[in-house]
This record gives sequence, structure tokens and C-alpha cells, in this order.
Amino acid sequence: MSDGRELLRARMSVRRNELDAKQRIVAAAGVLHSLEALPEFMTDRNVAGYWAIRGELPLNLAVASLARRDQHYFLPVLGESRQLHFAEYATGAPVVHNRFGIPEPDVPANQCLPPQDMDVILLPLLAFDRHGHRLGTGGGWYDTNLAFLRDAQRPASPLLVGIGYAFQQVEAIPTEPWDVPLDYLATDEGLLACGDDSRPA
Repeated sequence: MSDGRELLRARMSVRRNELDAKQRIVAAAGVLHSLEALPEFMTDRNVAGYWAIRGELPLNLAVASLARRDQHYFLPVLGESRQLHFAEYATGAPVVHNRFGIPEPDVPANQCLPPQDMDVILLPLLAFDRHGHRLGTGGGWYDTNLAFLRDAQRPASPLLVGIGYAFQQVEAIPTEPWDVPLDYLATDEGLLACGDDSRPA
């Protein structure tokens, strides 16, 4: 099963990296349109996202949309022993680079919040399926820190929304017992409710 995940990661990484700047800009606009169809994105106070790297779908338009409504936007901050917290970020604010070279808000540790304090978390991914299974880069940061949602009745808080290009959808993601499924997928082509076909999107 792990071989299947690694092959899928490699294939999707190549395809994502082949996109040019114009294609990413167009995709960012499409994702914003998808997110703005989700009531929680439009109204909830604390929305966490990510700093796009290695071809990930950029969230700059989504961040600007949140700022216009005076919602709070957060970025992940990596701690020790795979602890993941979130710190508020505004465009242009100081950042530092973590151990993987990813920018994080340059704030004291006591200003970081746990995942439980987020209302919505926008998650990057390499591939996804209709049932909300997400394939990330393999570090396990999100699954480890969102494990409290694994057995919760969904959707719960925080709401988990995968962000990706429509071409990243596959028929089925090979799953592992520690995987935490998504509630929604927002792509450049639309918003998809995961798992239950009766849930509206």
C-alpha cells in the first residue's frame, strides 16, 4: 500500500510542478470561487491555511478575501515532536523559515494556537479522492495533530478543507489507519463535499 502512495506522490508532484505561473494564478481564482461557496469560509473567525511551496495551489486570493471580512488567517508553525500550532498572519508580516525552509509567522510561541482553536483549516495535498482521503507529502504533521477528529462525527470543528487542482482527484487513495479524512475539497473547478453524497456543496 505504501508503494502505491509513493508512486502517486511522485506522479502528482511532477504534474503539479509542470504548471506555469499563469496556470497557478487562474487556479487560485477558481479556488477562491469554490471557497466562497462554503459558508464557514465566509463567516468563521479563525481560518488556517498554508504557505504554498513546490507548486501547491496558492492561497493569496483567499487570504485577501478573509482580510476584507476582518476574519483571522493563520499559518502552521512546526514545534518539537511533530507538534503543529497556528499563528496569525497578515500579508507582508515578518516570517522566519522552519527546518524545511517553509515560511512561518515570526511570533513568540505563546501567540500560537492549537488546531482545536481553528474553525476551518485549509490543507495542501498531492492527491485526493471523492471520499475525502488526502495524500500529503508523507510527513504526517496534519494527521498526527488532527487525530482528535478521526472518530468524531463529521463535519466537526475545525472543518477540514483540502485545497487542490482538479487534476489531483483520483478514483481512490490508498489509506492508512492514521489518516484523518477531509470534510470538503475546494479545487479550481468547484467545491466537493466528501464522504456523504447527500451533503450539499
